[in-house]
Amino acid sequence: MLDFSKNYFELFGLPVGYIVDTDQLSTHYRELQRAVHPDRFANSTEQERRLSMQGSVRINEAYETLKDPVLRAGYLLSLNGINMEHGQETTRDAVFLMEQMELREELEAARDKPNPYQVIADFMSDVNRRINALIAQMAVQFEAATPDQLEAAKENLLKMQFLKKLRYEAESLEAELDDAL
Repeated sequence: MLDFSKNYFELFGLPVGYIVDTDQLSTHYRELQRAVHPDRFANSTEQERRLSMQGSVRINEAYETLKDPVLRAGYLLSLNGINMEHGQETTRDAVFLMEQMELREELEAARDKPNPYQVIADFMSDVNRRINALIAQMAVQFEAATPDQLEAAKENLLKMQFLKKLRYEAESLEAELDDAL
């Protein structure tokens, strides 16, 4: 059965780090799910079925965390003793916060543009570019993993959360425009 004392990286046989081999992650995910899937334990004892279900849930949680760069960063920070207070913290970068306000205004103005879908597509491309730049920075920060680098990674994670929310808002606006057709 599954060793619940292992962290998510150990569970999947991956080195602890921000850069994850997604193919290897997916392969190990399928292997682990096959091994503990509740269907395999249908005729087992109640305890074995319960452990199977708990193992399956843990594997799913670990997989979702490791495949998402934002969740993975938060998890790595927690492994390094830095816990994020979900929704309670914000970036201290005033320039970044001003840019976020400007981006929100830009997104809101997209509704009234002649081709709002193109504006939204360009907007999402810009947001994705910004997220990818932060991902690259975080890879270096987690590699060094000094207290200063981890604090910088935390700051970048807060920024990524802002950007991810902006991307979601852009997708929502696009869906809203689709519904209005």
